[in-house]
Amino acid sequence: MNKLEQLKHYTTVVADTGDLEAIARLKPYDATTNPSLLLKAASLPNYEEHLQASFNESNGDIGLACDKFSVAVGCEILKLIPGRISTEVDARLSFDTQAMLSRAYRLIDLYESAGIGKDRILIKIASTWEGVRAAEILEREGVQTNLTLLFSFAQAAACADAGAFLISPFVGRIYDWYKKAEGRDYQGAEDPGVQSVTRIYQYYKANGFNTVVMGASFRNLNQIEKLAGCDRLTISPDLLQQLSDSEGNLPRLLKQEGIGEPREEVSESAFRWQHNEDAMATEKLAEGIRQFARDQEKLEGLLPGKR
Repeated sequence: MNKLEQLKHYTTVVADTGDLEAIARLKPYDATTNPSLLLKAASLPNYEEHLQASFNESNGDIGLACDKFSVAVGCEILKLIPGRISTEVDARLSFDTQAMLSRAYRLIDLYESAGIGKDRILIKIASTWEGVRAAEILEREGVQTNLTLLFSFAQAAACADAGAFLISPFVGRIYDWYKKAEGRDYQGAEDPGVQSVTRIYQYYKANGFNTVVMGASFRNLNQIEKLAGCDRLTISPDLLQQLSDSEGNLPRLLKQEGIGEPREEVSESAFRWQHNEDAMATEKLAEGIRQFARDQEKLEGLLPGKR
């Protein structure tokens, strides 16, 4: 078997893309989107009609038009995968719990209007303190969530306490920060992104948390291979293809019986201090929210009425 097929034996593989051709070819179980991926999707010919229709059906409400387009992309992807699609709440709402809840409810309603039940959707929310609180409420109401832009252990601990269905720690962006800050490259198990996900995975398993750990934002195959066995990994089409083209043994390195740290419940003040003490996480969370916000604005600029 190639390495992609081996990986699928002990990790759920998720496609980090809105490219329908790539999803059909590589056959992931789930898929994720975000404002950056939706911006790319909007330039693809097979989504042009969806972009036009989303604007026409929104009576000039640009935010609603973007949500409709997100759902349209999600519905097309769901035709090709057996699992779920993660659809993201506008990153500009990341510090407003009630606004995130309102947007999440609208996304669920739009999917239901398209005949898609909430059992096939994960609402994707930034892992701010306010985002964690929104996820806690949604989970109690039976809406499952994907907490994204996760860089610190404090974020991971708070998400587990809140009962989030899934977290997306960003391996590649953690690696990028340390590579730049330290002026050196990292390989294998010394990769700070790999170490972060490994620590979180072991903490969750040792303390019986049901929250799914889904490594995200990979830069190379080595990072993926070092996290083989993680609950889920969301991988770009290019790296999925490289895995599919790669032969050789791919052993499982993360296992549920791993030893992790004792449970520590995280209060708001502890969360904010511990996250603040992590310079990498503080910078990358803020940068990630800004980047998604800018891409959201660019997507809005592509709508017919904004051109």
